[in-house]
Amino acid sequence: MIYYNDNELMIRNMEETDARVFTDEEIAQGWNVDISKYLTRLRDQAEGKCISLTAVYNGLPVGHISVYITGFRGCVQRKNLPEIVDFGVLEKYRRKGIGSRMMDVAEKIAGQYANTVWLRVGLHSGYGSAQRMYVKRGYIPDGTGVWYQNKLCAQYDTEIANDDDLVLFLFKDIRAVNGNNH
Repeated sequence: MIYYNDNELMIRNMEETDARVFTDEEIAQGWNVDISKYLTRLRDQAEGKCISLTAVYNGLPVGHISVYITGFRGCVQRKNLPEIVDFGVLEKYRRKGIGSRMMDVAEKIAGQYANTVWLRVGLHSGYGSAQRMYVKRGYIPDGTGVWYQNKLCAQYDTEIANDDDLVLFLFKDIRAVNGNNH
């Protein structure tokens, strides 16, 4: 399915061939990834758990994002609300509006299921641009604090590492975006 299409950018459902492209491109960027992440998204999409999207810029897959109908991690897992997961734009295609357009589509999809959408953002510096974008888009912290490996860091002396598993959960009321009233 195609969710957005203009002269340069198309946003469509993720396809199996995208998994290899994203894996290879992210490894070339120096990221530590393997194809299983994308294969999981494709499997979950086939099972109806999520809608996984690919941004295609001038014919090339350059970004991905998934909307899980019901969040499955941390504080979101028991709220029965959609969660945006695994959002990324390849570095050489950033600052072209691709990420913002992908978020527009993801929020619109999430708005079909609820008035609130959740996501989590990493706290290390590699997530700096995402942190800024989420705040500009109206996402706010949920107030539970920092999470590490899907567990709340409730104690002051909780042992953590500044890696991809150190996150803050954010949410956004998307009624105004979509004009819904669930």
